[in-house]
Amino acid sequence: MTAPVPEFPAGFLWGVSASAFQIEGSLTADGRGPSIWDAFTRKPGRIKDGSHADLATDHYRRYREDVALMAELGVGAYRFSVSWSRVLPDGHGRLNAKGLDFYDRLVDELCASGIAPVPTLFHWDTPLALEEQGGWLSRDTAERFAEYASVVAQRLADRVPMWITINEPAEVTLLGYGLGEHAPGRRLVFDALPVAHHQLLAHGLGVQALRAAGARHIGIAASHSPVWTAGDSDADRAAAELYDTLTNRLFADPILTGAYPDEGLASMLPGPVAEDLMTISAPLDWYGINYYNPMLVGAPQPATASDFGGIEIPSDLPFAIQQIEGRELTDFGWPVVPDGLRELLATMRERYGDRLPPLYITENGCSYGDGPDPVAGRIDDARRIAYHDGHVRALHRAMAEGADVRGYFIWSILDNFEWAEGYRQRFGLVHVDYETLERTPKESYAWYRDLIKSGR
Repeated sequence: MTAPVPEFPAGFLWGVSASAFQIEGSLTADGRGPSIWDAFTRKPGRIKDGSHADLATDHYRRYREDVALMAELGVGAYRFSVSWSRVLPDGHGRLNAKGLDFYDRLVDELCASGIAPVPTLFHWDTPLALEEQGGWLSRDTAERFAEYASVVAQRLADRVPMWITINEPAEVTLLGYGLGEHAPGRRLVFDALPVAHHQLLAHGLGVQALRAAGARHIGIAASHSPVWTAGDSDADRAAAELYDTLTNRLFADPILTGAYPDEGLASMLPGPVAEDLMTISAPLDWYGINYYNPMLVGAPQPATASDFGGIEIPSDLPFAIQQIEGRELTDFGWPVVPDGLRELLATMRERYGDRLPPLYITENGCSYGDGPDPVAGRIDDARRIAYHDGHVRALHRAMAEGADVRGYFIWSILDNFEWAEGYRQRFGLVHVDYETLERTPKESYAWYRDLIKSGR
């Protein structure tokens, strides 16, 4: 028998997560405008199983059923995202009242079920109209984001106790504009750096807009990973340091310290950088961390591309990502390293000290394709249980060492459309039959319910 999970502090927030484009469907319903992902899924070869998200899990019409599943689970919070183009079809200007009404109903349903609504304002689905005007390469998009944040907060702030501006700006920069693996599919490599700055500026302007509209308890959900050096050479160490700078410090340093980690890097960003940093570094109520695994990085091998989790890293980059050996892999090919979460939290504390606000783990999860037993219909996803059990214990160790973490959100509540993978990867605590859309809680759902119920 597995030992009980250690006890967490009273008031620790247990939650689940999802995002609009991955679950809502109804992409043309009630006046919603297209996003960059609508367009990206229509391009041949972009989505690995050839699918699209027109229906996804039909959450737009089945949200009450999904909230009921969360209520039965016993979570204290649901982290969802608002579809920018559902609220403002062109990204700015004309308001689509029916789109905003949906989130109003969702928030009411969550509140009635005793679940705190935690909206993320941007989870990768830029309105297509804004992308056609430059997208995140344009400073104007940051201004439009602030206007959008104000519109949503004016409607929902009276019932929403916790807000997230932007989800994973590093992935939008690297995968969307740097390598072209995600929407909008641009392959700009280092010329994508303005995307990072404009998202950070949007975050800062969004914080201002949210506070002005009466929102409270505001943070960001940033992806972070420990970076391990693959070899002992100076070239390996330099490559790992550069990767850490580009994926971790490029986003955390401006928010938490008001400066970019490297003057040379700052000089490559669109100005006025110094003035923008004052906006970007406005104090936050909390900082969110999305953690999945460490990254093993070394010097690139000549003419050899590296691959991680289905993402090809070109050989002409000044680093190569290598597979971590001796670890179980998820079905996505990601190594399972629970103690990496403890290591990451220790690094954040060491790096940022008193500038680090209280933390939430805003995403942590794993892809395993376990389906229903053909006889009993039971979904025995023991590997997912082991994954979360290990990460919750690592989190507890980190907190015992001094990390001020206030909550943990599992990614995700439902199996869903997993971006460029389509429907090939399943992260959910609840299985979704993509033919019938029937929801079936997995054994991991029961495990998490029991953990929450235990008061730990």
